[in-house]
Amino acid sequence: MVTNIQVRSKGTFTLPSELRRKYGVNEGDFFSLIDLGDGNFLFTPKVAHAKQLSDRITKTLEEDGVSLDDLLTALDEERERFYQEHYVKE
Repeated sequence: MVTNIQVRSKGTFTLPSELRRKYGVNEGDFFSLIDLGDGNFLFTPKVAHAKQLSDRITKTLEEDGVSLDDLLTALDEERERFYQEHYVKE
């Protein structure tokens, strides 16, 4: 597929909506532009691993019906259990 784009003022250009939808490109996403020489460029998405992981965690929590409060409560309970097992002498 060949798509022509036009560079506008301040060097901006618009990625066609069909490509944005196809690849899930949203406002604020980052890309790497690699100069291959001779006027050729490689334009690739730069996805933050933390964002990917956060999105996967959020999706899993929503699917399982787990809230942030549920997670924090479970974390507090686990901390208390760990403390009791490792630091409290009977």
